[in-house]
Amino acid sequence: MIFRQLFDSESSTYTYLLGDEATRQAVLIDPVLEQVDRDLQLVRELDLTLTHVLDTHVHADHVTASGVLRERTRCTVVGSVGGAACADLQVRHGDEVRIGQLVFQVLATPGHTDDSVSYLLGDRVFTGDALLVRGNGRTDFQNGDAARLHDSITRVLFHLPDATRVYPAHDYRGFTMTTIAEEKRHHPRLVGKSREEFIHIMENLHLPKPRKMDLAVPANRACGHTAPSPQDA
Repeated sequence: MIFRQLFDSESSTYTYLLGDEATRQAVLIDPVLEQVDRDLQLVRELDLTLTHVLDTHVHADHVTASGVLRERTRCTVVGSVGGAACADLQVRHGDEVRIGQLVFQVLATPGHTDDSVSYLLGDRVFTGDALLVRGNGRTDFQNGDAARLHDSITRVLFHLPDATRVYPAHDYRGFTMTTIAEEKRHHPRLVGKSREEFIHIMENLHLPKPRKMDLAVPANRACGHTAPSPQDA
């Protein structure tokens, strides 16, 4: 398997490129609009064909590249039920997405947003904002729910094997990945805390809303296509 972890410094977003060495088919997970040219150049350099784009949820801090990538490569855009209606394929918990010989299992992990999913590939899981390195996504917009996020982490993700490698959609402190075992031992909002304590923490973060939220959310529901401004209409 071909695997690359890519980074957008403005939004601290990780994009993942995975390719099947036998068929040369490839997928990008959580691509960022401003990084389209970089990502497609890497696909070409590795002699891959982009066949799928997976979004873990409707992001609020950056605009997805899924729609532009579909236009430029004719790839299939995959989103979750309740997320972007523009996706070619809407998946739910228990579904599988096949890219060549790579088989991704869909895990519903709502809580950060109501449409959040994670994608499990063998001993790796791509968790979006549900589970970060020593952290997790906020729950105060897009029908976020702290109780549901607690259950998604503890009843779904923490039931994966301890050695499972966790690749999040974001990191703000320079970490690239973690494991299920590490987060079970060191997650500051979960270790030694009850479900009610976790909910209390999440409901009292008092964070400013993401800077690009008013642009990004409607754009991402349209696979990254923003509505024209009144003067352009």
